[in-house]
Amino acid sequence: MKQDELIKYFNRHAETRDHWKARNWYYHRTLERLLRFIIPEKGSVLEIGSGTGDLLAHLKPSRGLGIDISPAMIGVAGKKYPHLEWRAGDAENLALGERFDYVVLSDLIGFADDIERVFAGLSAVTHPRSRVVITYYNYFWEPILRLSEIFHLKARQPLQNWMSPKDIENMLTLAGFEVIKSGNKMIFPVWIPFLSAFLNTFVANLPLISRLGVIQYVVARPRPEGKREYSVSIVIPCRNEKGNIKNAVERTPQFGTYTEIIFVESGSHDGTFEEIKRVAEEYAGKKNIRYFEHGPNGTKGSCVRQGFREAKGDVLMILDADLTMQPEDLPKYYRAIASGRGEFINGSRLVYQLEDESMRFLNILGNKFFSIMFSWLLGQRLKDTLCGTKVLFKLDYEKIADGRKYFGDFDPFGDFDLLFGAAKLNLKIVEIPIRYQARTYGSTQIQRWRHGRLLLKMTFFAMRKIKFI
Repeated sequence: MKQDELIKYFNRHAETRDHWKARNWYYHRTLERLLRFIIPEKGSVLEIGSGTGDLLAHLKPSRGLGIDISPAMIGVAGKKYPHLEWRAGDAENLALGERFDYVVLSDLIGFADDIERVFAGLSAVTHPRSRVVITYYNYFWEPILRLSEIFHLKARQPLQNWMSPKDIENMLTLAGFEVIKSGNKMIFPVWIPFLSAFLNTFVANLPLISRLGVIQYVVARPRPEGKREYSVSIVIPCRNEKGNIKNAVERTPQFGTYTEIIFVESGSHDGTFEEIKRVAEEYAGKKNIRYFEHGPNGTKGSCVRQGFREAKGDVLMILDADLTMQPEDLPKYYRAIASGRGEFINGSRLVYQLEDESMRFLNILGNKFFSIMFSWLLGQRLKDTLCGTKVLFKLDYEKIADGRKYFGDFDPFGDFDLLFGAAKLNLKIVEIPIRYQARTYGSTQIQRWRHGRLLLKMTFFAMRKIKFI
């Protein structure tokens, strides 16, 4: 359909749009819930193809702008939500002079005459940290949707473009964007009490079945270009690691514009904290070392959080004090995040051959099981969820901390608090293979069965808070 005909169509249906949305309220509420999970409140949001404005209003942005090709639709939206800004405009000709944290194209690309041109124009309204969120109908549902129009169960619409997820990803790549995650929602778009909730919350999120979901979504970011230099804070949580402290300092290289090492000690009985102070004095003027005593009952997670709060660097790193991950490998993590290749860098111990006695067989099986589960739960591939070395920007960590009320304080390890938060923020997760070494001092603080039960508990927790929403 040509553009002028499309404008006439939407102008003609502007006054009845909300009537049809009310009839199909369950679909629209599910869509709103999905996008509110993806897009945090109080960001700046541009919705292209905003219709009568309900979706943008439900996202509660600090700065919200809705663009629609239909002046009549914009008029309705302006009356309903005067606190947001609405403009008549063409998705294929974006010239707004403004960039947004999130750009939403919901059920829009099916009507676009030139999708490639729409995607190419997104670079004018995004910055390097922006996210583009696209939703569209699953092609599998076309006959059912057409039948629904015949029986007046939904509004009759012009013929649309039907695109596969790979088509969308290919066109985004051509436009200079990369897909972070994608998925499907809702296999039963009709409301029947209890049945609809069960099918769409649980069954629709199971592997393979999820591909049948009527709502398909994609989250993408601008492809990074160039490299910047950043300051770095390396946080080392420790307990009973006296024999590893000096090695940790000696073996940690200097990189970035500034490197600081932060020890956070908790509950040691082998003189670890005294050794930290001694080594810090020995290397004064040579390396930037700070240290904190967390208290006797601190977990690794709480020690990491304290270290991150005290950190001065742009980039935050965790290094386990047992030195099973070699400190000499930390520059690899720095290069990955400084180049923009990833926004959350996770170590993987399960690529290279493991050193004898570095990890027990049952631990390996457990790691592989949880890697499969969390790859499915988070929508991004993770080979090793339990590697202690994780790297992210402090700005992103502060957002994770601000959004912690969604998940709560549930994780004594600290790994999953960060992974879940990164997934919620749609950060690009990249894994770096490391050579995992056996301990040379002390004994492992992992309690296989107790911690295994905790990990299972967190798996079910993640299902409820991330997947089954």
